[in-house]
Amino acid sequence: MLVQIKYVLGKKELQHVRKLLETAEFREGRFSAGLSARQVKHTEEVGNEKPDSELNQLVVGNLTRHPEYKLAALPHRIAVPFYVRYRQGMHYGEHIDDPVMGEGSRYRSDIAITVFLNSPDEYEGGELVIHTPFGVQHIRYPAGDAVLYPASTRHHVTPVSYGERLVAVTWVQSLVRSDERRNLLYQLGRTRERLLRKNPDCEDTKRVDNVYVNLVRMWGET
Repeated sequence: MLVQIKYVLGKKELQHVRKLLETAEFREGRFSAGLSARQVKHTEEVGNEKPDSELNQLVVGNLTRHPEYKLAALPHRIAVPFYVRYRQGMHYGEHIDDPVMGEGSRYRSDIAITVFLNSPDEYEGGELVIHTPFGVQHIRYPAGDAVLYPASTRHHVTPVSYGERLVAVTWVQSLVRSDERRNLLYQLGRTRERLLRKNPDCEDTKRVDNVYVNLVRMWGET
């Protein structure tokens, strides 16, 4: 399942994020990757060992409050994000994210999320390329939007040939481990919400509501 989450950050919020990143210390990014991905990673990033609470409150706070994120991810835990910069010539070769991440408090990486922090007009290249069962997807979303996709899929970021690409990257351990089940629940959940808004007292609405909440109960794990 690949989902575009629109308007995670507004214009003023993006401006503030960019201002905070202007004074942040970026470093070589490959050291945060697993052994395999480290060989193909050429980025710069702000480490998350000492997370900036104001920065994370803006980015993670807005993301976790977004209704589309809640519906698609069915989140149990979300990681402190990395803020990643791709300057000219930088890229991230094809890889699969590590299945378990974190130091000390470990979590399963079911879902990867990229939040775009600057406009695609500010750089050339830098496409996030995701291999899905429905073909290869090339992602360059507007600033403030995010993409949510299974961390188990092969993906890469093409070289930046001009400008600078800024993103926040994080991972989610979902209440529902299976991407196939999450996808079914996402489709059913969207239908349920439409029915609850339009015909809350209809018997069909009550049936769909009952099926959805009990499937989450059946498939969910903590």
